[in-house]
Amino acid sequence: MAELLGGLSLACDVASANVPEKALRTALFAVELGRRHGLGEAELRDAYYVSLLRFLGCVGFAHEEAHVYGAGDDIATRELMAMADDGDPLGTVRRIVTRLGRGGALGARAKAVARILGDGVAVAQHAAAQCDASIRFAEMTAMGQPVARALSSICERWDGKGHPAHLEGEAIPIASRLHHIGDVVDLAVTRAGRDAAVAMAKRRAGGQLDPALVRTFAAHADELLAIIDSASVWDRFLAAEPRPHLTASEARTDDVARAFAHFADLKSTWTLGHSTGVAELAARAAKAAGLAESDERDLRRAGWLHDLGRVSVPNGIWDKPGKLTVAEWERVRMHAYWSERALWQARPLRPLAQLAAASHERSDGSGYHRALPGGMLARAARILAAADVYQAIREARPHRPARDRDAATKELLAGGRRRPARSRRGRRRPRRRRRAATKAAALAVRSHRSRGRCAAPRRTRPLEQADRRCARDFRQDRPAPRRPRLCKDRSREPRRRCPVRD
Repeated sequence: MAELLGGLSLACDVASANVPEKALRTALFAVELGRRHGLGEAELRDAYYVSLLRFLGCVGFAHEEAHVYGAGDDIATRELMAMADDGDPLGTVRRIVTRLGRGGALGARAKAVARILGDGVAVAQHAAAQCDASIRFAEMTAMGQPVARALSSICERWDGKGHPAHLEGEAIPIASRLHHIGDVVDLAVTRAGRDAAVAMAKRRAGGQLDPALVRTFAAHADELLAIIDSASVWDRFLAAEPRPHLTASEARTDDVARAFAHFADLKSTWTLGHSTGVAELAARAAKAAGLAESDERDLRRAGWLHDLGRVSVPNGIWDKPGKLTVAEWERVRMHAYWSERALWQARPLRPLAQLAAASHERSDGSGYHRALPGGMLARAARILAAADVYQAIREARPHRPARDRDAATKELLAGGRRRPARSRRGRRRPRRRRRAATKAAALAVRSHRSRGRCAAPRRTRPLEQADRRCARDFRQDRPAPRRPRLCKDRSREPRRRCPVRD
């Protein structure tokens, strides 16, 4: 379970512009500090998984952080406010005025600063949204009541000035208090160095942080900081998991994948329910195509996780009603890369990394992020891409309304822009056979119309015929070889004999 959640936590890191492995370092620090503080394995295990699941709630307030308080960039807003301290109001105001909405229009920045400083309920709403989202994800992954209770107190403070319940002192679960100091120390180390981390922890003791835990940290500062201040903490993170280790069964892996699907869809109000819809549509299409049960399971999981990297792009881009700029398109294309890297890091889901990343590829090579042609896409990848396109067409977007089933079916089967019947020279183009990608689209549409009642294939083909069919699909996806164009037509000139060397 640690390897699964730890790998997927890479998406949480990029969602808040943190240095990669931020969640891993926080969990590792919380466990090591708790052991030196004399805590038991049960309390350490709660702190370990609280630090991993806490960052799943970071998108719970993304819409407001982007369009109300962040001048369109929710990621930059979270990165800015991560070091805010209610005990230092002047410093917090200074950071907001000088850095909030940097890079945006001056008018949008001024409005965002006025809203975040003048709205007295912004902090409480932010805490409630993040806690609710984290608790929901913990329930979906069956992490237990102690973890859920600690996540509900993740925005509280030792002095009682936190949110949403204004808990104080020992009333805050020890797992939450360990995460608080781990979060602050890691941010300070990566941004200002070890000395600044120790000074900040001491300065916030008794306010945001538990003073007893701060004293334990100060007594073992060099040892603890050496553990997390390294190029990678992956191996140490896995070795530090408290016993007994939680295992990820097939059913629990599905629960985790579904939870991260909701995490990705919660990023924007325009994408709520998108990943779950793609997953069910792709699974039904796989069943209609006669694929094995293992392929159907992989397609469902890949559908849940294909847009995991969506959290790496600011909401101002996803929610933009107009045409995207070149730079904005580059950020959109990169979200498929982040989906692949997060799945590759989570070893139980590594076989799905390339399949999920191929959901935005197209048979003509116009997709992203690798621009693979149809001949290099597996049949499962073509089914997933067709399901993703069909589901997106059926949903509303900032630049267009949702389309009904017939319009979505027509657009999907048309395959985008059609080739002209004649070339530039007036010659009639040869009619090509329908590509396998269109067949995958037809399967996706039929599975949607059947509403889950997919009939079995009429007959079972022998293995040799199945292999022959795959080879035929591969040949159809390969572009036809082009004849080299000469500057001068020499077809009618007499053939010249090659000179003979003496």
